[in-house]
Amino acid sequence: MKYKAAIFDWAGTMVDFGSFAPMGAFVEVFAEFGMEISVEQAREPMGMAKRDHIAAILNMPDVSRRYKETYGHLPDDAAIDRIYDIFVPLNEKVAGRHAGLVPGARDTVEWLRKRGMKVGSTTGYTRSIMEHVLPVAADQGYEPDNLVCSDEVKNGRPAADAMIKCFSDLGIDDPASVIKVDDTEPGIGEGVSAGCLTVGVMLSGNYAGKHPKEIAEMDEAELDEVRKLAGARLKEAGADHLIDTVAELPSLIERLEMEASVSSA
Repeated sequence: MKYKAAIFDWAGTMVDFGSFAPMGAFVEVFAEFGMEISVEQAREPMGMAKRDHIAAILNMPDVSRRYKETYGHLPDDAAIDRIYDIFVPLNEKVAGRHAGLVPGARDTVEWLRKRGMKVGSTTGYTRSIMEHVLPVAADQGYEPDNLVCSDEVKNGRPAADAMIKCFSDLGIDDPASVIKVDDTEPGIGEGVSAGCLTVGVMLSGNYAGKHPKEIAEMDEAELDEVRKLAGARLKEAGADHLIDTVAELPSLIERLEMEASVSSA
């Protein structure tokens, strides 16, 4: 068996189809500070640690301009901290409500474990936010072998810090035997930085930003447009392979291992 572990992101990959939990919180917290932002702006840095995400929004030209108009100076570290301190409790309130498993996620994890693979996880969420997500996921049958949160490592995504901690937690000594599965550029980037095979999910993730019902009602041409947009972002970040959702991961692994077997014969 070529692959020993799969390390999954959470929102948009394994839970929260469409990655909706943080969106309302970002929009609300920026409004509290006198800056209206769009959902599209809130989504743009998705996958980063949430403090870094807030900094990235504040660095958007129109947002930083409005901040300066309101406060008389450009946003600084103190501004990031003030927004972050309000954002985290807001996100804690909604994260659990959006923690439904992506269809096929539990079956994929069961398939991996039957093959003897470890199941790890990293997230841009803090541990306090994940405390609201973990029990909801567990009630649905998803309990990964480990979890590394954004506030538990020195350097956030796309740095490899969280992945390296996963390797230690899971007893992995060869990064090439690990598959990193994610729906955002920073999340794919951490897999690339760590030397893993990377798989981007297109339809359940942040760049699609659709509810399952919306995806189900699209025709194939519409779905291909969503795939094209999300796939381009993920490929640009370094994704080796693209799938619609984690439900397709087992078939991808089987194909990759078959191809490896044929090439070595």
